[in-house]
Amino acid sequence: MDRVEGKIEGNVNLVDGDDFGGHLKGAINLPLSSKLAMRAVGYYTRYGGFIDALREGGGMTEDVNSGERYGGRVSLRWEPAEGLSITPRFLYQKVTTDGFNRQEVYNLYANRFTTTRPQVVFKERQQYLLLDEGFKDEVKLFDLTMNYTGDVVGVTSVTTYTDRDILVSRDASALTGSVSSDLGFVDAGILLPANLVDRTGVKQFTQEVRVNSAGDGPFQWLIGGYYANVKRDYTQRLPTPGYDQYDDGFLAGLCSRPVNPVCRSPGVPLESSDLANGFGPDSPYNADIPYDLSQIAIFGEVSYDFTDRLTATVGGRYYAFDESRRFVSGGLFPNGDNARDKTSSTGFSPRLLLSYDVADGITLNAQASKGFRLGGVNDPLNLPLCDGGVPNGPDAQTFGGRPRYDDETLWNYEGGVKAQFGGITFNAAGFYTKINNLQVTADAGSCSSRIVFNADAHTMGLEFELTARPVAGLDLGVSGSYVEAEFDSTLTRPNGTVIEGIRNGNRLPSVPKFQIAANATYSFPIDASGNSNAFVTASFQHVGSRYTQPGDQENNPRTFVHGFTFGGAPIGSATTLDLKLPDYQLVNIGAGIELPDELEISVYVNNLLDENALLAFDRERGGRARLGFATNQPRTFGVTVRKGF
Repeated sequence: MDRVEGKIEGNVNLVDGDDFGGHLKGAINLPLSSKLAMRAVGYYTRYGGFIDALREGGGMTEDVNSGERYGGRVSLRWEPAEGLSITPRFLYQKVTTDGFNRQEVYNLYANRFTTTRPQVVFKERQQYLLLDEGFKDEVKLFDLTMNYTGDVVGVTSVTTYTDRDILVSRDASALTGSVSSDLGFVDAGILLPANLVDRTGVKQFTQEVRVNSAGDGPFQWLIGGYYANVKRDYTQRLPTPGYDQYDDGFLAGLCSRPVNPVCRSPGVPLESSDLANGFGPDSPYNADIPYDLSQIAIFGEVSYDFTDRLTATVGGRYYAFDESRRFVSGGLFPNGDNARDKTSSTGFSPRLLLSYDVADGITLNAQASKGFRLGGVNDPLNLPLCDGGVPNGPDAQTFGGRPRYDDETLWNYEGGVKAQFGGITFNAAGFYTKINNLQVTADAGSCSSRIVFNADAHTMGLEFELTARPVAGLDLGVSGSYVEAEFDSTLTRPNGTVIEGIRNGNRLPSVPKFQIAANATYSFPIDASGNSNAFVTASFQHVGSRYTQPGDQENNPRTFVHGFTFGGAPIGSATTLDLKLPDYQLVNIGAGIELPDELEISVYVNNLLDENALLAFDRERGGRARLGFATNQPRTFGVTVRKGF
């Protein structure tokens, strides 16, 4: 309310030695009167690409995963009376990228087994595309926060409306081609470019109101209510120009079979339009999935200072969810579904917290709390794709007949310490979490579907952070965690084998056992007045090994049998991969100067050692279409200039 202030920042960086990125950011605070002020922020970022795409005919497109982000926010703060503030805010952001950070090791069209096509052995940060890919995410958010603080009570109201649109456009040619190969299409049909287009539109309204005590006594309380309504429209299309021509030929062949023919009527074959279920031509997969989710909750919390050092807090939240959705599909690949489903749940989540000040600057705390995640409905399997079209095959039996998954609940128990003394800050905690009906998502083998299972699990571990300033100008920090995250139950197929690695004692997906990060910054004056300083900084991060999906730790290293003769590849061609994502280390360094008038200039190198970290394993149709890994940004040089006023 009382001053004009702002900052502007510019950056230029070079990614992987051949693509430039950078950003420009600005913020300003403007008093409009003694009771009204505005703050505005704007930014633009250009992401340098680092993934190269091999193309049909031997060409290559460099840096296909480049992109940009731009947006801003404007907020007002109005204080019309003592203790009352009203803050409306609008935020806008749009992110677009030209591709994805996927590096491949096998592609139906590009691999080391082909004999009638050029053989390909992928290098790091390479993939194969018939079609360009892309991603867009546009968000518009408006919220209004009203806060009143009186002598006895305080009242807070937060109203939010969000409108978000997401587009994911992927080259699904290899996926579609793998199915076409199973169906016996000729090479021209297998090579048809196919574009899988996922669109998500979300409109969400939330309202929260809280009333809390405002005095200074030993007894404090808070009570509130929450309401949310979410409308989510999700659609998928697989436009594949020319596909119906080959599809109709395949359907005619089914009708001509002497045993169990599939026909519109005796001797009259089905056509693609008979399977479309109202969707357009030349798209073998289509789905519309609109959701409507509503939630209400009532929550409260009380705390009491038994002594100057001991405080107990007890709270709880009652919730009620209702979700409804419709699933409509059409085309050759799905089942022609037209279903409506509903999910609802109510429950209560309590929380207890004890805090004890052992001495000045040292606090012990202990907590027990319950958590919850809503269950839901699984999408139907794409049965025509399962097991190469074999009716009631192993994948269809394993992943079929699972229409729903249950609510997930957990109890979390933790104890910790927070300490500050002599320029040192130390925080540490130990925890144990018991999870019932953990929601585990797994690829449904050859069905090109994903199914959510429920399983019991637990996590337990230790985490810490330490910061210190041992001498003037030197700041040090280190943090880390050790986590055991394992299943406590086993799920089996009808034949008794374990489903997708969900076995008692196996690790939960994506959780490293050990992580540690350290950083150091040293700053020192570079002129006699002390108004100008220089600094050097470095950081180190270690992330332990992980698995992308639970099943990746079974029969690992894993051999993926591709099962195709396309491109002259021999029957039984296979790729063997270690699916345990290796640990990785990232090192960043930087240096800069801080000049008078809030001017700072710095240079840096991120990922100094050019670590090619494998972040997640990517597979399509159980390895029949594509195998690869998501990877991180390579070595990046940059320079940043900041100016405040």
